[in-house]
Amino acid sequence: MALDKNDLNKIAYLARLEIAPENAERVLNDMDRILDFVDHMQQVDTEGVEPLAHPIESRQILREDRVTEPNQREALLANAPATENGCFLVPKVIE
Repeated sequence: MALDKNDLNKIAYLARLEIAPENAERVLNDMDRILDFVDHMQQVDTEGVEPLAHPIESRQILREDRVTEPNQREALLANAPATENGCFLVPKVIE
């Protein structure tokens, strides 16, 4: 697929990119190469291939979820300048 400068300008506008005029030709060539590669990938026969969430079939080993520290809520709230009903009070930042 061959892109022209108008296509490049439209893509840059939609992507909110500023492409310097001296780099436009290089970017255009790079985008052409990328689109050619995507076209090449589209031609691969994937009939019967199951989709994968990840190319490496492995499971994430999770540790046991357990409490490792005691509840220090009251001690931590004691350091706060303002609290209410067991929560920190903070200044309002949005009007």
